[in-house]
Amino acid sequence: MKPRRIGSMPTGDSYWAHEHVTVIEPPTGWRLLDWRELWAYRELLWVLTTRDVKVRYKQTVLGTAWAVIRPLFTMVVFTIIFGNFAHMPSEGYPYPIFLYSALLPWTFFSAAIASAAQSVVGSATLVSKVYFPRLIIPISSVGSGLVDLLVSTAILLLMMVWYRVGWTVNLLAAVPLMVAVIFIALGFGTLLAAITVSYRDFSHLTPFIVQIWMYATPVVFPLSVVPARWRWLLYLNPMTGLIEGFRSAFLGKPFDLLGLSVSFTVAVVIFAAGVAYFEKVERRFADII
Repeated sequence: MKPRRIGSMPTGDSYWAHEHVTVIEPPTGWRLLDWRELWAYRELLWVLTTRDVKVRYKQTVLGTAWAVIRPLFTMVVFTIIFGNFAHMPSEGYPYPIFLYSALLPWTFFSAAIASAAQSVVGSATLVSKVYFPRLIIPISSVGSGLVDLLVSTAILLLMMVWYRVGWTVNLLAAVPLMVAVIFIALGFGTLLAAITVSYRDFSHLTPFIVQIWMYATPVVFPLSVVPARWRWLLYLNPMTGLIEGFRSAFLGKPFDLLGLSVSFTVAVVIFAAGVAYFEKVERRFADII
């Protein structure tokens, strides 16, 4: 809430020994993202991010090793089912590398959405007691997943050496591609975080949405298996172009510029829409959380 100062009261030069009265009221309508306010609270963002990382692996037997085990086990299971049993094509590349290059952004994306969706509800005591930009909460949840992402990327690079898949200059594109994935995750994450505060059943619906979304994204299969006349439907999924972009970056394939341009555009739109909705409804969080 921002204070609004009004002029002298009509009853005289002073009102109850005060020359002016300050009224504190919530802003109305849609608000743009206040970058300056976020920057002013950057230390709180860092504290919440490191807290989420520590809590995730606190009192666990394997600790941070889960950052390696989780994607590796997923890759092994999917390789056995889709690579060995279903004989899914991999465009001439070893299927474990083909699969892991897509699991890398998808694992981060799905975990970021699930974490951000529950972040505000999980910080109820903090939200109801002190003011700070509420957007920091889902941002810190998404940011904490970057640690796992860096570890998973290192594992993929080592796997490429093992399977003799050469490193190319395309690897430089992984950074802007990941920025786009982060924007999409923040957009959907903040949107779901705001909705979950009012409708708690979304906490049960979010994992189901993410699971269905994965099979509508070319993670375990190449885009080439989809008939050309239906391929445009997959491009409506903003993660399609980015998943294919990651495969091009790590496998040295040519980039699908049309798919990437669509995904980058949708990433910006989703981020703006998610943040705008979050900023609009966050003024009610302390009352209904």
